Order: sequence, then structure tokens, then C-alpha cells
Amino acid sequence: MTTDTPARLLQLLSLLQTPREWPGGELADRLGVSRRTVRRDIDRLRELGYPVQASKGSDGGYRLVAGKALPPLALDDEEAVAIAVGLRAGAGHALEGVDEASVRALAKLEQVLPSRLRHRVSTLQAATTPLTGGDGASIAPETLTVMASTVAGRERLRFAYRAKDGTRSRRLTEPYRLVSTGRRWYLVAYDLERQDWRTFRVDRVSEPFATGARFAPREVPEGDAAEYLRHSIRRQQETYAFEVSFAAPAEVVAGRLPTWYGQPVAEEGGAGGCSLRGVTGDPVEWLAVRLAMVGCEFSVRAPDELVDCVRAWGERLTRAAGGPPASSPVSSPATPLTTPVTANPGSPGSP
Repeated sequence: MTTDTPARLLQLLSLLQTPREWPGGELADRLGVSRRTVRRDIDRLRELGYPVQASKGSDGGYRLVAGKALPPLALDDEEAVAIAVGLRAGAGHALEGVDEASVRALAKLEQVLPSRLRHRVSTLQAATTPLTGGDGASIAPETLTVMASTVAGRERLRFAYRAKDGTRSRRLTEPYRLVSTGRRWYLVAYDLERQDWRTFRVDRVSEPFATGARFAPREVPEGDAAEYLRHSIRRQQETYAFEVSFAAPAEVVAGRLPTWYGQPVAEEGGAGGCSLRGVTGDPVEWLAVRLAMVGCEFSVRAPDELVDCVRAWGERLTRAAGGPPASSPVSSPATPLTTPVTANPGSPGSP
């Protein structure tokens, strides 16, 4: 039985925010109080501005009115822990669709969680091992939440950074945006000591510290953090051009591939297919898998390395299914559209 009135009101509100109608007797049993007390508590919630609707009859009960402006959301302990654990798991592995907004939500939630619940979240996180795909590196959620807080608050961020060659340094930055590519998180920030914009892989960041010093935001190059990151990655990686045709409409293919691969274009002739030309630094094996995951027939036109990779994958999968090796190539080898380009290590976008 909940004898503390404020605590009981929060528990009642948490129940009512579930999208269903609660009979008065069931609410009384859940709260361990009388039906009369439930009615008084409902009146208190109404006085606080919560639109609680009551229906009469044997099947009647209480529910919050849908579509109305509500005071802040109330969560019980189990709900708060479940949401925090889910956000931490997604944020820590840079899953597609889990963007900066989710990281900001995690930062806000962990800031208001009581210490006892923060301990439960940390304990559960430490006791579980996620099964994840891809080759993206895991990231401590605390690192992301500190970064997200400084981005939202326009607060200078200091951290230790390990470059690709293993060189370690301390950075003082004005963080602009966190960007997820589906496999990794990146921080786009202005490096105060180098007096230039940089991109940082978050899995190489350690000891992030919010300095408390505010800053006025600068104009990011390319006009957009994601676009600047795309250009920065291309400068740092060996890239190659590719060309693929799909036996599916352009809008279908576009919805099943990352935007950084380019925009499919409908092929002429009205056959309903489309073609895609793009430039990427992804390993050809990764690109081959992503193309196959579109879920329709496709033909690789270039480069030769991608043609060979898709053919090898097809033969291997055919053997795995108990069939004979593929007798015909996926497509005829084509001349690559461009020669791979190696980045200049001293380019401005390189950390």
C-alpha cells in the first residue's frame, strides 16, 4: 500500500498514461487503497491539469483524454529503467535509425533518474552482452550523453583522442553535431587549438569533459554537418565509384539503402527499374552485402572488384544451399568509372 500521497499520485498517473481504460476497482487494488481514495486522487490530478475522463456503468473506468496537451510524462521505476537501457544499447552501437535525438533523450533521462535507478541501469547494462552485426565499434553511452549535452547546450568539450595511427592527443572543441553513419558515431566540431573544423570518431574518444564554457556557434563547412562528414570521410579514405542497376523502382531502392550511397535514378524505357551511381570508401564486401539486402534483382556494372566480389558471394551462397556453383557471372566486367583516390593525410578534415 502506498501511503505517501505524492508518490501515490505519480503511480496513479503512470497507470493512467497507459493507453487503456482503468476500472476504479483495479486502480484501487494496484494502489492498495479504497475506491474512495482513488476518486479523491483523480480529482487532485484534474486540479493539476491532467484531463482524466471517467465513464459510468459496469464497464466504466478512468483514462486520460487522448490528443490533449498533458503535463510532463510520468514513468514508474520499471518503465524508466527499460527506456534508459534501450536507449543506452542503441546509442552504444550506432544502430541505423538511432540518431542524435535519441542520444539527447538518453542524456535528459539519465540526468533526472534517481541514483538508485541509475545504479539499476548500469548494473543491467554491465550484466548483458548484446549480439550486434556489422563492424561498428561499441561506445560507452556515457561518452555519447556527455557529448550530446554539450552539443545541445553549446558548451565547450574537452576530451582525449586516439588517431588512426595510434597517436594520442588532448582536444578542446566547440561541438556542433553528433552524426551516425549506421556503423559509427562521429562528432563534428571546431578544434580551438588547431583553429579549424574536424571530425572525430566517437569510439576513439575517451575522458569527455564538459567545461561549462559557452560558445557562439560558427557556420559549419558545406552548410550541414552530415555533408561535411561525408566530404571529410572521402578525403581520409581510399574511395571508388560504383554503378549498379536494380529491377525495382527508384523510390523502393532509395528507401532500402543509406543516403550516402547516392540517389537512384529511374532508367529510361519505362521498365520500372533504376540505376545508382555513387562513390564510397566502404569495403567492397560490405557494399555487396548492402546491395543484396535491397531485396530485388540487381546487376553490378562497375567497378571490376565489386563485380568479382558479388560473383564470389553468389557462388559461395549457392554452394552453402547445396546447389552447383554459379555457371554464369552476375554481370559482365566493366571498366571502373574512376581510379581509387588516396586521401592526403594533411587534409583539413582529417583528425
